[in-house]
Amino acid sequence: MFDKHQRKIKRSARLISVLSKYGFRDLLARMGKKTEEGSVDEIVSAGTVYERIRLVLEELGPTFVKLGQSFSNREDLLPPELIQELQKLQDRVEVVEMNVEEILENEFNILVKDHFSEIVLRPLATASIAQVYKATLISGEEVILKIKKPDVLSIIEDDLLLIKDVVKLISTYSEMGAKLNLKQAIGTFEKSLLEEASLVNERNNIRQFSLNFKHSKETYVPLVYDEYSNNNVLCMEYIDGIKVTDKAELLRHNIDPADISEIGLRLFVSQILDYGFFHADPHAGNILVKKDGRVVFIDFGAVGKIQPNDKEILESLIVAFVAKNPNKIVRYLKKMAVSYEIPDERKFENDVEEVVSFVHSTSLKDIDSNTIINKMKDVLKDNRLYMPDYFYLLFKGIGLIEGVGRTINPDLDVVKSLHPYTRKIFKKRISPKKLLRKGVDKVMNFADNVDEIPKELRSVLQKLDDDKFTISSEIKNIEKTNQLIKSSIINLILGMILGANIIATAIVFVSESGPRIGELSVVAGLGSLFSVFLIIILFLRISRK
Repeated sequence: MFDKHQRKIKRSARLISVLSKYGFRDLLARMGKKTEEGSVDEIVSAGTVYERIRLVLEELGPTFVKLGQSFSNREDLLPPELIQELQKLQDRVEVVEMNVEEILENEFNILVKDHFSEIVLRPLATASIAQVYKATLISGEEVILKIKKPDVLSIIEDDLLLIKDVVKLISTYSEMGAKLNLKQAIGTFEKSLLEEASLVNERNNIRQFSLNFKHSKETYVPLVYDEYSNNNVLCMEYIDGIKVTDKAELLRHNIDPADISEIGLRLFVSQILDYGFFHADPHAGNILVKKDGRVVFIDFGAVGKIQPNDKEILESLIVAFVAKNPNKIVRYLKKMAVSYEIPDERKFENDVEEVVSFVHSTSLKDIDSNTIINKMKDVLKDNRLYMPDYFYLLFKGIGLIEGVGRTINPDLDVVKSLHPYTRKIFKKRISPKKLLRKGVDKVMNFADNVDEIPKELRSVLQKLDDDKFTISSEIKNIEKTNQLIKSSIINLILGMILGANIIATAIVFVSESGPRIGELSVVAGLGSLFSVFLIIILFLRISRK
């Protein structure tokens, strides 16, 4: 506990020093922190306040750089000038000396020489959380070892505490900060960062991807060696692949770069629409191509997850977009939003219609998805729609994957690639299985609603039957009023029964199940007759009144 307190004091002193260095002494003064004059070099003249914010994040280290990167696509929260600066942030990660053999022996209680024939001690790659080493098992398989850096979790925890303090400070003393819901955004960042820092979580992500694409001939998911994997070490198959943007090397192995661009985009769209579980950072460094032409995604630390209900709305949104239907796009954006405060509904609809018209009236070879995405971000920001976090990961992922694809295939067309999925969505939604499930859900909901008619309504019906229904106000023809209320309620219930019967009949008709007379389903025929009977009864009751 004392050690943790000491760490926080040390990091706080570092934060104060860096903020002071880049000209944020006024902010520190408001916070009640005093800095000694001349203790640090003032470089306030380094640029605008947004440039100085970027410099502060870079100097404070990897966690703060990741924070800036995660906010670099949040145009709904931050001003454009700050977004531009955050997009310049680059990871500057130093290699940490590690005794790999000692770590493996301590983590798995093994003798390395009995399990590994070789470990290359120079890391293949280094990141803020872990370093990657190449090794060879005794059995001959080449693997990579992703090893978490020492004390990285305590560093992240300390940094997150400081970030929360800074957010609290900005929200209290900055007019812009007070208007933003930074607390929720930081909560999302914290959850994402801690998940990325868990190698067990990454191993589970790899397993999920492997399960999702086990029948695919277009992609390959690296194997994980569980016996050498835990929360500090991840051992997986080494992929001897070609970098996806190395066009010359692809051609040398008789692999068509245009085909690879289409496959990569198709796989990413499939991750989103088929499974709602997608790679959150598909840049060129995270995509390889095997010699047989299969595309391999690597580094599964960061993924996006879409709940089933949201996935269905997203499907509908894409169908509406491809079908050039701005009214439906507006409706589905509202459904998907976490919250919205649209100042002018007509303007919102016009803004969406402008984006749709732009996309469908411009040659898609002349625009990229980032142009469309930026226009949509502007629409969301201007009309105060606050979307779920995965929505912004989708924007980022689509922009990255298209950028990779267009590097090797300038004619790549994202919107065209969505057309097969719109047909697939339509086919899925009109399938007997889907209709049956949806119909059963509606019938069950109807049954629940009938069963849960409020006690007050039941009481009214009972009083009507017992001629005990009274109204305190003086109303003429009270008996006729009572009869009208009772009749209306009965008509409403008959209408609900009619609706449920029509849905059930349609399901039976489409499913082609049950006894039949020739081409006619007996059950569907009886259901149709019952519907006609109910319609006649309702017509007579309404016309008589």
